Amino acid sequence: MNLQRPNANEALQTTNRSKDVAPQSGICSRCQDGCRGGCDLFTASFRGRELLYPGPFGEVTAGADKDYPVDYSHLNINGYALGAAGIQGDPDHATFPSVNTETAFGTKHQVKMKVPIFTGALGSTEIARKNWEHFAVGAAISGISLVCGENVCGIDPKLELDSHGKIKEAPDLRRRVEEYRRFHEGWGDILVQMNVEDTRFGVAEYALGKLGVENIELKWGQGAKCIGGEIRVNTVERAQELKKRGYIVTPDPENPANIAAFQDGAIKQFERHSRLGFVDQEGFMKEVLRLRKLGAKRVTLKTGAYPMRELAMAIRWSSDAKIDLLTIDGAPGGTGMSPWRMMNEWGIPSLYLHSMTYELCARLAKKGAWVPDIAFAGGFSAEDHVFKALALGAPFVKAVCMGRALMIPGMVGKNIALWLKGGDGGMPKTVSRFGSRKEEIFVCYEELKAKYGREVDQMPLGALGVYSVIEKLQVGLQQIMAGARKWRVDLISRNDLVSLTEECARITGIPYVMDSFRDEALAIIDGKSNGKGRPAKKTIKAKPRKK
Repeated sequence: MNLQRPNANEALQTTNRSKDVAPQSGICSRCQDGCRGGCDLFTASFRGRELLYPGPFGEVTAGADKDYPVDYSHLNINGYALGAAGIQGDPDHATFPSVNTETAFGTKHQVKMKVPIFTGALGSTEIARKNWEHFAVGAAISGISLVCGENVCGIDPKLELDSHGKIKEAPDLRRRVEEYRRFHEGWGDILVQMNVEDTRFGVAEYALGKLGVENIELKWGQGAKCIGGEIRVNTVERAQELKKRGYIVTPDPENPANIAAFQDGAIKQFERHSRLGFVDQEGFMKEVLRLRKLGAKRVTLKTGAYPMRELAMAIRWSSDAKIDLLTIDGAPGGTGMSPWRMMNEWGIPSLYLHSMTYELCARLAKKGAWVPDIAFAGGFSAEDHVFKALALGAPFVKAVCMGRALMIPGMVGKNIALWLKGGDGGMPKTVSRFGSRKEEIFVCYEELKAKYGREVDQMPLGALGVYSVIEKLQVGLQQIMAGARKWRVDLISRNDLVSLTEECARITGIPYVMDSFRDEALAIIDGKSNGKGRPAKKTIKAKPRKK
């Protein structure tokens, strides 16, 4: 494992003074009186709880950097020299651009997507709010689904509640739905997520009844943390407002000492926290039934990096309730705001969790029970990650959920728009080397212009960023699938992977590289097979050369 620095990290903007640190504590091996900083302990000595979170809040996304013993890099993809599943097997037809990357999820009312990818839950964090238009339009024109995360209504400054504390109007959720639908063409859909507070506010009733949303996602957790969602707010008045709405707000904005500390400038922000959810089978089944009676065409579930017991509950109960999609998010995750040490040290890492998922789904299927459509999440960012996840969980996994990997291009595109106008110091060389106009910089611009005409100029440049990255992921996936001789997503199988270590093989059930196809190989060497699963024809021995 790589050296970890548990007492200093760039995400927290902290560093060790010494190049030598104690491996477990991360404290400098020679901690000196008079040190000017600034490790975690040094900074926490005067900023306290602020050191729990990466920052600055609202400007960064952060992902844990713990190096787990085994992860997806310990799997490699098999490529073959024969066969073509899903297409006519000849060089003129079996080309990689012919690979079909479409997928679908759902029971009675399926959602089709052009690529087996969709966004993670982009909820009430500031970075999701201020970049939403870029993410939403980008997802819509790319033909993928978008998840609008928890607490969007609850923190809306313009939220209107009725006398029963239920939503009358939530302008920010309305904006988010409308911005996705603005360019939606029937591929993918928007899912609205609910936690404890969202349920109490009546988010489902509002989203389904007034906005025409068709998909509600229940939330049990995520891979980044095992507590509810958090954000920070910058004024004591705003903190008090959120507390009155029923949220947990820390430090207490009604405490005179904290009000004085804020006025002094010592407390600069307050944290708003969601409550922990508690699940039971009867309550879960009733809630799914309630949502369907309210008009939800699809009910989905997102669960986090919990142990196998909670994973089994999610899978079995989703089976019993005929859930349309179960998203399983492994540690460490990435987020706009989660406790840094929790992200690094909590939960079941993705490869382990996803291997458990396959085992439990296969067991359920063997019993003859219905298995829900599954999506894997947790640290994915590239086309090989998508293929490996689909293969590891085949045939149950239909798509891969990505968080930061689809947020970053939205932010990059947004900033290119700013730099084109001369803002923030102007265009950096990393971009200007490709041109000085959006038509030159974005490789997809003319393609989108040909499709949308003048409407392309109404699209935020962050949307073009998201589209560009998804195009890269799609083409890269086509290449890998063609190499594995699979021309449709549903044909990808666990046989398309090998484990690079025996430990990985033990965890995943994917054969160790030295054992994969060994029996077939030896049969060929022994003249018992022609490599296509049939007995070899009698070998014609070569005649010796005449001298």
